Amino acid sequence: MSIDISRPWARTPSATALEAGGFLTLTNKAKEADRLIAAASPVAGKIAIRGIKITGPTMTMLPIERGLGLPPDTVITMKPRGYHLLFEDLKAPLAKGDKVPVTLTFEKAGTRQVELVVESEGPIGNQTLTEGYSG
Repeated sequence: MSIDISRPWARTPSATALEAGGFLTLTNKAKEADRLIAAASPVAGKIAIRGIKITGPTMTMLPIERGLGLPPDTVITMKPRGYHLLFEDLKAPLAKGDKVPVTLTFEKAGTRQVELVVESEGPIGNQTLTEGYSG
């Protein structure tokens, strides 16, 4: 496979939230660019691919309309306060230890199944966006 997926995990802001963030690391080992264009899961009505743009004290969540670009020989870490999957309209709140099945769709690599493990609920900490933002 040309796309490696590692460290898949999810977090909810609270035990009753019907939204959650999904995070993982994508490594494009191919010699050509690819793009994560969609994600879906039976536990959510929709999964959006989002990015966070931090300007001074302001943080804005932006949709990545065309998908997340994966240049050749590149590692992109989806993480809190950075690129992430936003699970919307969860059918039930997620609990620590839950395993969430997700289908990722790539422009060239096709579909891949992954399972995100839910970690503790809570704030996302004081991490900052270290990779450049591109929509």
